[in-house]
Formats: sequence, structure tokens, C-alpha cells
Amino acid sequence: MHVVRKRKLIFFIIVICCVSAAVALALYALRKNIDLYFTPSQMARAHFAANQEIRLGGFVVTGSVRHTPNSLDVSFLLTDSKHQIRVAFDGLLPSLFREGQGIIAQGKLNSHHVFIADQVLAKHDSSYHPPGLKQATA
Repeated sequence: MHVVRKRKLIFFIIVICCVSAAVALALYALRKNIDLYFTPSQMARAHFAANQEIRLGGFVVTGSVRHTPNSLDVSFLLTDSKHQIRVAFDGLLPSLFREGQGIIAQGKLNSHHVFIADQVLAKHDSSYHPPGLKQATA
């Protein structure tokens, strides 16, 4: 092999190794910040340990939201258009929560296949602007 080709090959191998190491280190550092969630279809197929904290994501089914009178208890159906799962939550819902909206709920699945949420997060699209933003920037 010619000396110049050999140097180029060695340089190329070193660059590939360095880039691979950098990507591996970045993924390792970010692994705690990656929050994955299950869809209702995945929940239907999966088996979870008792009291295992999980995240469930999907869309709130229109007409499924039920509020308990004189309480913060609310229940609703969450869907991914294939399966539905009942979610129960005791607390204040986010201001962006509404029927048809995407949400992520964190909690546990009980023995009756009802997801008991400790926290509900409303998802929004990239065009969302908080109330009052137009007045602040005008």
C-alpha cells in the first residue's frame, strides 16, 4: 500500500473512532433527560410490575372527560386511535388540557387496568404562544 494512502486510511479510522466516541458520550450524558412514554396500544401488549412508575401518552377522547362534583378528581379516556385506556387523576389539570389534545400522564397502572396518574402534562404544537405574549412583545 502506498504511504499516502496508508496515512489517509489511518486518519479516516481515527476520525471515525473519535466521532463514534463523541456520539456515545453524548447519548450517555443525555440518557437521564430522555423521557419516553408508552401509547395505549403498547400498554395493552406490555406487562408492568406492580407499582412501576410509567408514562402514558396519547390523545384525550372527545366526550370522555368526567369531573367528580366537589372534588379535583377527573377521569378520561386516552387513545392512540387503536386502543383506549381509562386515566384517573386527582389534582389540577394543566390549562392546555382539553378533549382531543395530546397529553402525557405519569403514574401507575392498577389491577383494574385504570391508569392512576400522579401528573398530567399537556402537549402543544410549535405554534403555541402563552397568553399575554403578544402584549409583552408589542
